[in-house]
Formats: sequence, C-alpha cells, structure tokens
Amino acid sequence: MKLSKGLGDFFGLDIGTNAVRVVQLSRSGESWNLVHYGYAPVDSRITASDSAESRRRLGEVIMTAIGQSGIKATNVAIGLPSSKTFTTIVDVPKVSEQELKATMKYQVDQYIPMAIDEAKVDWALLGDSLKSQGQYEVLLSSTAKSYAEERLELVEGLGLNVIAEEPDQIAMVRSLMPANAQEARLILDMGENSTDLAVVYGGAPRLVRTVPTGLSSMVRAAVQNLNVQDSQARQFILKFGLAPDRLDGQVLRAIDGVLDNFTAELIKSVKFFQTRYPSIPVSGISFSGFGAAIPQIDAYVSSKTGIPSVVADPWQRVNLTPADKQQLMPVASEFAAVVGLAQRRNQS
Repeated sequence: MKLSKGLGDFFGLDIGTNAVRVVQLSRSGESWNLVHYGYAPVDSRITASDSAESRRRLGEVIMTAIGQSGIKATNVAIGLPSSKTFTTIVDVPKVSEQELKATMKYQVDQYIPMAIDEAKVDWALLGDSLKSQGQYEVLLSSTAKSYAEERLELVEGLGLNVIAEEPDQIAMVRSLMPANAQEARLILDMGENSTDLAVVYGGAPRLVRTVPTGLSSMVRAAVQNLNVQDSQARQFILKFGLAPDRLDGQVLRAIDGVLDNFTAELIKSVKFFQTRYPSIPVSGISFSGFGAAIPQIDAYVSSKTGIPSVVADPWQRVNLTPADKQQLMPVASEFAAVVGLAQRRNQS
C-alpha cells in the first residue's frame, strides 16, 4: 500500500458509499493548489454489490467523475474503505531499520485478524514509543488480498495506473490534522454507514477506529420516530440538525438514542487512548463528513464529552478560488479522504 516514486502527476480517488470523488492537487510551499476535482453521486446498491453489472456501472460513475473534473493524469491513489481494512498501532523492540523490516515480516501475522497469505499488509514507523522505553511505535494496516486485487482490477480496467492503495482512516488524517498542533486531538469523518476516527498526536495517528454509526443510522431513527419518509428525514437532519429551537426540537429527540450511542463510542475511544498514554489529554474533537454537515452536532458532542468540538475543513491547506469554494460548498466536508490521498508525497 506504499506510493511508488517518480511517477509524476497523480490524483486521489475515493469510491464512497453514495458518491465517487476525485481530486488532483499541486504542491505550493507548505500548502496546495487545487488543480482538478470531481464529484459523481452513485446508488449505494451499486457500491454494495459484487456483481459484474454493478462493477461495470461503478466504472461508468468513476469515469463520469474523472471526465467532469478535467483530470488528464492516469496515475491514481485510491482509498480503501474502513469496512475492508484493519489498522492498528503496535509496539516493537527498537532495532536497526534492517532488523525492523525482518521483525515485521515474520511477526506481522500476530497482529492482523486474517491469515498472512490472504492479506496485503503495509506498515509505517511512527518513531519512538510514547508508552514504552526502548521500543518503536509502528502503524500497521492490512486488507484482504482478494479485495485489494478486485479493486485494482476495477480501476486499472478503466485505463488508470494505481500507484497506491491506502485506508480511508489514514488518508483523512493528512487532510484534517490541524497544522502544527501540539496537543492530542480526536478527528472523525462521518460517512453514510459508519464513522472513521483517529486520535492524532505528534503529527501521527496513535489510535484508529471505526464506529458503526453514520448518517443512515440517524435517518432510520428519524423515519421511525417522526413517521416520515427517508428523504424527508435526511433533509430534516441536514437542515435543522440538533437545534432545540427548530421544529420544536423534534429532530434532536428523534435521534437522541443514536447520538447517545455515538458519543459513548467517542468517549470510549478517548479513554482507550488515555489508558495507553495517561499523560497526554485529548484536548479537542474535529468533525468532518456528514458530522460537519449536521447543524450543532459539535455543540452536542462537546456537552456530552466535555471536550471542545469543532467542524474541521479538509481543504484547510488547499488554495481554492472563490468559484471553486462556492461550487464545492454543498459537499466540501465529504472530501476528507480523497484530499488526503491527493496530498500524498510523490518524490522522484
């Protein structure tokens, strides 16, 4: 899942549950310039299916997104959904780089939840362990070989050259991590069916998780408790959010149970991090994805967790024209993973 070197221009591709997103950036000092982007909605039944017809139709949507974006590059870094990947942080003895490679090669099977010969595995050295002297911390990711190859076949069958496959949870850290942040921060990207989250400290993810709550969980609760259709429930949540003075607070009451479970998972994640790193407090929570689109969810989470919460901007280090900003506004918060993919280094 590493990036090949010296391949020139490339773009990021995020095949999401409900949309395909593509982004190409160019480096500009410490920031980036937006070169091209595209967004094409897709039926969730297509992305959930493994049939040949669904793959064909998904390929058409990908080419639609690329076509509308104006991207001419054929090299692409693609995201792997958290439902198909396993990511963890492990401590290993501090040894030379050569010995570490040998150690990881022969010991990686004890860390991943699948047979080693059925997995595609990658790892990155984070540096000295913040927990144990004489050890390193290593970020470890794996996915089933069959899934990685299937995705590779789909994308390369469209005439593209896949130079990297990366878990969405890792890509989003790149775009959402606050610049020069000294403290630990919980960042999250809420999708349709689940929420990816990472606690970031010292410029790297120290805890990576996915919780099974997304926008659709709230929509189902609102449909049931407000007796409305799916589309209307979704509209209520994204328009009125958790404001107690909108619709007499009915939306908040309708989805309060889902929100309680969601915030309980966030609290559990913070506690898990602080069990591992007792001296490092989590000082903030940053929302992206649908979490940034639901009005007042940040204030709700702040009140439940006692941790200041804010909306994060995946485009924080990207220079956008006023026209691009305006056009992106309705969906800008959904680009965390794909902007992160486009921000990968490609050094010749």
